[in-house]
Amino acid sequence: MASLNVGNLGEYLREQRRAAQLSLRQLADATGVSNPYLSQIERGLRKPSADVLQQVAKALRISAETLYVRAGILDEREREELETRAVILADPSINERQKNVLLQIYDSFRRENGFVPGPDADADADGDAGPRKDVRPRKGGDAGADATEDQDPHS
Repeated sequence: MASLNVGNLGEYLREQRRAAQLSLRQLADATGVSNPYLSQIERGLRKPSADVLQQVAKALRISAETLYVRAGILDEREREELETRAVILADPSINERQKNVLLQIYDSFRRENGFVPGPDADADADGDAGPRKDVRPRKGGDAGADATEDQDPHS
């Protein structure tokens, strides 16, 4: 299985490098990874570490998570979750508190649908570890319109 993923990864990296109009030497210079090692990755002879994939992704301006999936380091569901979180965290139109609340709601929906929150679920929008699992997004006055949802209309 690993060789298939690595071969698929190598072909994909070669396509991405060529689309970026970079030679192997230029990519090596941009990543700090040796030219021969990059060549071996492209030919499916080596399985790179997550760190190397991250450096390559940054140099090619592509998603590191996509490379992780192709290398067999991350599964497709984890990639989708990470990308969703990244989009929320990168949105400049909402503040950090709103990002945290949105991620908490996202996690609660995923749990409700049988998915366990990923490894970043305990980190807040600043990347600091925090007790997010203990916070309920619909309780308290912190999530905007939730105050009306928590009140019993019959009381």
